[in-house]
Amino acid sequence: MERFVDRDFTATEFRECVLDRARFVGVVMRGAEIDGLLDDLTVNGVPVMPYVETELDRRHPVRVLIRSDDVADLREAWRQLRGAWASTVERLRRSPGIERTSVGGEWSAIQTLRHLVFVHDSWFIRCCLGRSESFTSFGLTTDGMPAEATPGLDRAADPTLDEVLAVRAKQAESLASWLAECTADDLARPAPVPDDDVWPPYAKGRTVLECLRTVLNEEFEHHGFAVRDLATLE
Repeated sequence: MERFVDRDFTATEFRECVLDRARFVGVVMRGAEIDGLLDDLTVNGVPVMPYVETELDRRHPVRVLIRSDDVADLREAWRQLRGAWASTVERLRRSPGIERTSVGGEWSAIQTLRHLVFVHDSWFIRCCLGRSESFTSFGLTTDGMPAEATPGLDRAADPTLDEVLAVRAKQAESLASWLAECTADDLARPAPVPDDDVWPPYAKGRTVLECLRTVLNEEFEHHGFAVRDLATLE
């Protein structure tokens, strides 16, 4: 285990780091921000995650709907997520060009929307519907993903906001139509992930519901990132 003793990490940024079982002892941490997948976090002897999760549910009731096994709740979750994004897109349109501005090295709004196009292709088209087809060319992945795992992607693509939103609208309609006909039994079935090496390979063995939740959670989390950065820019 690596140890840091008497070091000054003021204004240090840890990005995409794994900090499982890390210990911060005798530290001074004022004005710090932690954003990530947290579980079993203890601060000064107090397990804080139950408080954090309760407060997040209070602020964002859609989180409760996303965790539900009830199809009606999941339909409502998708409706609310789409409504939230529609409001945010209106804010983007009031300041043309702002959709391409990055804050603190994070994805810009248009990059976030392109990533969600990729999420839909990956986790809904492939994992919920079981269709093996090329990804939308301007979808955006995380760095380091091998090209052979994402056929059809154009790494040099630079679409306009309207082009991205047109594809997003078709994807949203497709998912809503599917959810309208979906049953609890459909969601409980094993995900029909195509038997190939295309992304996401670790979806095999999951249920359709688990794959759908990935889509909904990605929509929620990335919308939060976009709204956070948009508030800074505005």
